[in-house]
Amino acid sequence: MKKIYIAGCGGMLGEAFYKQFGSDYELRCTDKDVNESWLSYLDFRDRAAYRADVRDFKPDYIFHLGAYTDLEYCEKEADDAYQTNTLAVENAVSIANELDIPLLYISTAGIFDGKQETYDDWDQPNPLGVYARSKYMGERYVVETANRYLVCRAGWMMGAGPRKDKKFIQKLMKQIKAGKTELHVVDDKLGTPTYTHDFARNVKALLEAELWGLYNMVCGGETGRLEVAQELVRLLGLNERITVTPVSSDFFSAEYFAARPASERLINRKLNLRGMNHMRDWRVALEEYLRDYYAGYLDR
Repeated sequence: MKKIYIAGCGGMLGEAFYKQFGSDYELRCTDKDVNESWLSYLDFRDRAAYRADVRDFKPDYIFHLGAYTDLEYCEKEADDAYQTNTLAVENAVSIANELDIPLLYISTAGIFDGKQETYDDWDQPNPLGVYARSKYMGERYVVETANRYLVCRAGWMMGAGPRKDKKFIQKLMKQIKAGKTELHVVDDKLGTPTYTHDFARNVKALLEAELWGLYNMVCGGETGRLEVAQELVRLLGLNERITVTPVSSDFFSAEYFAARPASERLINRKLNLRGMNHMRDWRVALEEYLRDYYAGYLDR
């Protein structure tokens, strides 16, 4: 059984990787937030500790998952963002190259400037803010320096349920649970949801085929925040009780002040060309996500 060292595994994506890879690989899952029995402590910003822990496990692969993804935090704490999202990735590349093993790095649709409607794997990123720059510099370092790598760009992530999902779906679900009958949702932000389990399964397929490189990896279907919210309410059967009201991004400008691209829509062109696109339509994935992780949530 081959071994995978997963750093930054305590979040929503780590939960899916643990479940999708756990039965076929021996895993060592670490995070600075030890919130599961299968996690052990590691701050991957500590290069010496990171190197020692990986070398002790002797893995066949390193997965570097963790990052600060709160755009406003990254703007306010830029040095912490670069240390976590960029320098720690350089640590991972150094360790992977030293051990001559492949590295997985998670990038983001947010590295583009939003001036195009869609972006394929070969479009040129142009990050707008600290979060996007820190992630793009991590991506570039992996591509330019790692011996063997998978860089997979995710879109609007959803997964792991109310305990770990800090993104759009859980924010809406929290409002609904609190009794809100009107949801204000921006109508000027386009993108593509990405279900964590689909993402982890597609990574697994690429890894086992040894198709190294950089890939866009989002669910199918080009959409926007407003349509996702409308579909969520429909799937919950709450159309008659809840109104989804479109607003511009200015409506939330005080709370969400960091620059965000107007469009983060990715196209999985490279996966399609290789015949390796296993990402389902976002509506199908959202329905499964609600069924598997939110059953009874609104009744509790």
